[in-house]
Amino acid sequence: MTTTSQRRQRILQLLMEHGNVQVSELSPSFNVSAVTIRNDLSFFEEQGLVTRTYGGAFLKRPQHAPERAAAVARGVTAPGAARGERIGARAARLIRPGDNILIDAGTAAYRLARHLAAASGLTVMTNGLDIAAELAATEGIRLLCTGGMLDREARSFVGTQAEQGLDGYHFDKVFLDADGFDLKHGITAHDEATARLKRRMIEAAGTCIVLLDSAKCGQIGLHRIAPLSRVGAVIADPDLPAEYREALERLEIDIAVAD
Repeated sequence: MTTTSQRRQRILQLLMEHGNVQVSELSPSFNVSAVTIRNDLSFFEEQGLVTRTYGGAFLKRPQHAPERAAAVARGVTAPGAARGERIGARAARLIRPGDNILIDAGTAAYRLARHLAAASGLTVMTNGLDIAAELAATEGIRLLCTGGMLDREARSFVGTQAEQGLDGYHFDKVFLDADGFDLKHGITAHDEATARLKRRMIEAAGTCIVLLDSAKCGQIGLHRIAPLSRVGAVIADPDLPAEYREALERLEIDIAVAD
């Protein structure tokens, strides 16, 4: 029998794939009452994810471009968006058919997802709302969502349910975004819930690949995610400072600089 967290994760995945769900179909599928399914849909409605209809619900689509939403949430300027595009394109080249990957929410991560339109044989889990929406139409990708509480500004899922959504999985790679990246303090975030989820994502993956906007170098968030010793590779834009490049090489961390 599935838990509430697992059931809601699967319902969210169905919403991403089909755009709508019906209580009459979900109730027997999960072997729970119609009241339980309606409570699940009410939960998603409270999070601003769906609009309820008679007998079901349909997924709310973003009111504006996902990349603009992510940029506004993170205070990213036009140069930052351009760096994110280059980093995302370079990251896509590291993904191979058959990979099981985690994609963190973030500007570069969303651009990475856009470069997977022709992918095949992949399993992808993400906590990013817009990333899930982007990948939902890609038939070659088996898509999983962490579920959890929606951070509307960052358009990402966080919280205990999101962390529990990772239980029982092992991924080959996690592509991680970070608020701060510092040679001494490692990877950091400004928000505690975000930091906890990112730590769980690193634990659930064989290799941690950081999508590094050079503007984040030297920035230090309040909450520590992981030391640089947990990082397997860094994908950075061409403006990566020389001191960071040299330090990462000394730590034997693979560096890929976006074209």
